[in-house]
Amino acid sequence: MRMSKIYGEPLTLDQIIELALAEDIGTGDCTSLSTVPAHTMGRARLLVKEAGVLSGMEVAAKVFHRVDPNIIMHQQLKDGDHIKPGDIAFTVEGHSVSLLQAERLALNFMQLMSGIATYTAQYVEALNGLGTKVIDTRKTTPLLRALEKLAVVHGGGANHRKGLYDMILIKDNHVDFAGGIRQAIEGANAYIKDNALSLPIEIEVRNATELEQVLAVGGVTRIMLDNFSPDDLKLAVDRIDRRFETEASGGITLKTIRNFAETGVDYISVGALTHQIKSIDLSLKAF
Repeated sequence: MRMSKIYGEPLTLDQIIELALAEDIGTGDCTSLSTVPAHTMGRARLLVKEAGVLSGMEVAAKVFHRVDPNIIMHQQLKDGDHIKPGDIAFTVEGHSVSLLQAERLALNFMQLMSGIATYTAQYVEALNGLGTKVIDTRKTTPLLRALEKLAVVHGGGANHRKGLYDMILIKDNHVDFAGGIRQAIEGANAYIKDNALSLPIEIEVRNATELEQVLAVGGVTRIMLDNFSPDDLKLAVDRIDRRFETEASGGITLKTIRNFAETGVDYISVGALTHQIKSIDLSLKAF
């Protein structure tokens, strides 16, 4: 039985928030503690300053509650809502020092997540009327993957694998190190059997020759067609003929994605959803 080194369970949302608060607050918010009387109460509202798609409401609520369980949050919008300048996403009320301590982290998360949701929604809109789904990749900010993938869903996209542990994805380097496509697929299936796992297997192919090798072996759930042109992708999708799920990847942009989707491919993975985005401008203002 072959087992790799175990590093531990993936970070939960609560753990991400805990680490982020430790990074920001450290031993204490010196500015707020030194300038604002301890028992002062306050209110603030989340002001939208840019059009987009909202994401991160649940995360912000957890941030405020973690800083001070007595903070009350009134949500006026929800994740996935289309937003415009002047909209109020939520209001919060509680001890002023607590609001100030939570402010920056809540904003940082929401601005990043709303940027991802907004960009994802543009890709989803480009595929309107087609059956192809836009999915993300592992090209995420270290330690923030759970948040960024959640934002993709809020934008109307879907998630690919969460990490290296919940899917077997055989890429070109795996094939080369394994000694070939057959060896890689057979090794993956043996690993699943030996370790009593239930995991989908996906394999990347770079050309028609590799596709034929995969079709001859079988034993996979999905075939990733990497850097195929739309014409070649159409030929490959037709050749696979629904025997396996299909995924297109490699340099597909907002301008070109519909051409690829019109081939009938099931999924298109876009790394840019999480690593080439602009945060949405939001602001927390006292009132």
